[in-house]
Amino acid sequence: MASSRLKYLSLGVLVFQTTSLVLTMRYSRTLQAEGPRYLASSAVVVAEVMKILACVLLVFKEHGYNMRALNSILRQEIVHKPIETLKLAIPSGIYTLQNNLLYVALSNLDAATYQVTYQLKILTTALFSVSMLGRRLGIYQWLSLLILMAGVALVQWPSESAPATEKETLSAGSQFVGVTAVLVACCSSGFAGVYFEKILKESKQSVWVRNIQLGMFGLVFGLVGMLAYDGERVKESGMFQGYNTVTWIVVALQALGGLVIAAVIKYADNILKGFATSLSIILSTLISYFWLQDFDPTSVFFLGAILVIVATFLYGYEGKPPSNPSRA
Repeated sequence: MASSRLKYLSLGVLVFQTTSLVLTMRYSRTLQAEGPRYLASSAVVVAEVMKILACVLLVFKEHGYNMRALNSILRQEIVHKPIETLKLAIPSGIYTLQNNLLYVALSNLDAATYQVTYQLKILTTALFSVSMLGRRLGIYQWLSLLILMAGVALVQWPSESAPATEKETLSAGSQFVGVTAVLVACCSSGFAGVYFEKILKESKQSVWVRNIQLGMFGLVFGLVGMLAYDGERVKESGMFQGYNTVTWIVVALQALGGLVIAAVIKYADNILKGFATSLSIILSTLISYFWLQDFDPTSVFFLGAILVIVATFLYGYEGKPPSNPSRA
């Protein structure tokens, strides 16, 4: 019963985190402000640092705020088990690439195109789950995936009344870069998510320790990427150039996202995580209409919303295929 509550709580937090991240990230990349725009590669690095610190605090709490116990568990799991630690390098590198690609995508695509295309990660996750975890999906689950994809596409279908000036500002080149970034991110998200799930569910160690290991590699990969692509700009103005309140909110939400996703993987699975993310798209659209007032809902939107809800319940009706209980 407690596990069920934790599952839905983690999914609810994920919906909130995903919705807030998409809106604030898009806003931060299009905000006209004085001075240089913040570096996406820098934001990825800072988010990894925040995630590591948060996980260390959580492990510290798990061991009764005992510093000696914290030092012992970190030394035992990270230093004395190098092979187990190195296994996290693969998903960590892919996640770092994915995080950078999302900034690229939201800098070159409007929110509707980005969100529709990014939902392809649900399908890639399902395919990797079947091939890597040996998960068997029933006919209702495959049908729910198809219905979900159709529903999300309808919800985010661009309105004919959309301002032409906004479309004109997006060149063919930037559209291609944005779509390519999203497609690569979808494939990497599916593979890395399932790979990490496999490691977590085959391990008896705390999910937060695994995230510390993941974050350590992510920090290294992120620093290498920042120095390789933005090294000159960092030398000139520092890695925190262009940071403001919105930037720090985006970084915090991205760091929180890694922890929430880890909890969702522990108490649910990657495909259910995809459904929660899809529901957040509907919430994002509603916020855009009532708060930002830049979206006019149509009958197509309501049809898509109904399809997403039906798909969610259809997946739950089928039930998750039997698998080993998570001990992460």
